[in-house]
Amino acid sequence: MKSVLLFIYLVAISFMPAWAADATNTMATDTASRNLEMAANADKPLVIRNITFAAKLEGQPDTVANILIYEYKLALVTKDMPPMNDETRIIDAQEAFLLGKVELGKRPTFLLFTEDPRTSEHVLMDTNTTAKMMVYSGVVIRNEFPIIDINTIPEEQKKPPRGWLGYTPPPMALPSSYLDTRKWNRWESKYINGIFMAALLIDRQSWAYQSSASESQVGDLDFYNTGEIRALRFGAVGTINTDVPLVYTIFASTNTFSKGFNADDVDNISWLDWRLDIPMPAKTTLSIGKQKEPISMERSTSLVYLPMQERSAMADALLPSRNIGIVYSGTFDNDDVSWATGVFNDAIEAGNSFRESSSQVIGRMSTVAFESNNKTSLLHLGGGLRYSSGEEGYHFSTEPEFNNSPNFVDTGSAAADSITNAQLEGAYRDGPLWLMAEYVQVDIDSPDAEDLTFSGYQLAASWALSGELRPYYRKSGTFRPLPVSQSVYQGGWGAWELTTRWSDLDLTDQMVDGGEMKIASAGVNWWLTPFFQLSVNLRHVLLDKDGINGESTGINTRIVLMLE
Repeated sequence: MKSVLLFIYLVAISFMPAWAADATNTMATDTASRNLEMAANADKPLVIRNITFAAKLEGQPDTVANILIYEYKLALVTKDMPPMNDETRIIDAQEAFLLGKVELGKRPTFLLFTEDPRTSEHVLMDTNTTAKMMVYSGVVIRNEFPIIDINTIPEEQKKPPRGWLGYTPPPMALPSSYLDTRKWNRWESKYINGIFMAALLIDRQSWAYQSSASESQVGDLDFYNTGEIRALRFGAVGTINTDVPLVYTIFASTNTFSKGFNADDVDNISWLDWRLDIPMPAKTTLSIGKQKEPISMERSTSLVYLPMQERSAMADALLPSRNIGIVYSGTFDNDDVSWATGVFNDAIEAGNSFRESSSQVIGRMSTVAFESNNKTSLLHLGGGLRYSSGEEGYHFSTEPEFNNSPNFVDTGSAAADSITNAQLEGAYRDGPLWLMAEYVQVDIDSPDAEDLTFSGYQLAASWALSGELRPYYRKSGTFRPLPVSQSVYQGGWGAWELTTRWSDLDLTDQMVDGGEMKIASAGVNWWLTPFFQLSVNLRHVLLDKDGINGESTGINTRIVLMLE
């Protein structure tokens, strides 16, 4: 019934006759002096503060944000104070619920209710009473919320800090079907809910320069000047509807593109994740199955969400990825501190006994050491420790941060009595500026030689030219992808980001000459929409190996397509 009412009402306001905009003065007379003021200044910038935007998916929190209407069009949605001048009109919506059509760059038409229209049927039955504000085609037709005197706003709040606005864009509208959150890739039943997700990464790689010394070290890189499907990953995330809902994650990737479509091989599909998250007391979670080992902010972040196209050489060579095990995680101190600890063993996938396979104990902790009052500046610190029993020995190697390339550094395989990974990380966000540093050291207790030590570090930075900031996810101590405030489909330019990184990986110690590789990288990311990205990365590689120093320079372009 409520869905029908919503549909009827939205259709009604969508086809509201043109004379409604001309009726401003008449309705203003009926609703007292505040509406007269709105009508008299209809062409001036309008800020409506504290609007509740309903979450798109069940279980997600609603978002309270501010909007700016300029020249009758929606110009901005932000959690910060929008830019203002002396002509700006300000209305406090007092966290009222929005229902209607709201799209950046277009004239908005919506109602604001003091009660949630999703839960109260009478809200839609008597809109004359329950709708405290009506905006039609960018013009305020009715308003019963307080108007704020611009002179009472401190001068420092009338302008966004440093000329930018930090925010996470909320949903832009409540469509007529917002009660039914199911899309074609989403399903709901009595026992299980879920959403199907997928991502496609397409690369074109080209080596622009290679010295003769480099060619003697790694071979002719011209062979790798080609395009490839970097990844096609797909899976599902959802809940099992027990008394306390359990969260499942299943993700896989196909290897068909590298092996050929005619390949008859059972491992054309690789299962990346298969785990079950069980809620536990005190805001903690028990995760069981194949999953990422909890170490390193960069390792814990999805590849498509990183500022650079590929993880640093340090992370790829020295830090673990996915394994089968159990992780216990949680937060405390108002979610400013996150922690995770786990035990792992890959015997199931390796086909060996547990005694023949290495067992790992791992832990990571991170904290928000500083956060500004407006939430736009933040300092993250963290670290991790991993101990492996070493039954499978050690072998560290990696490409030069290009996926389709030979290994530039390689220790070879050797026995180990135990392996210990220690990791430190720090990140600082100040609006569109993002800085990150990470260090890893691996100590190996070797039966064949003295103890070995390999290490690496990276320094990275990014700048959002379009002004967005990377959201921080406190539960895992990681940064989310750059949000898109106004996509190309909304008449905007999407989100633009400049990135750079310096990485250093040293796999040389005592008699082991795996090589030392230093890489300087620069890149540009363009998110046309939250699900479509174009990027370019340029890298200059310095390799000290086999007693000679080689140099090479490569460039890679990438297209990222994700299922919405």
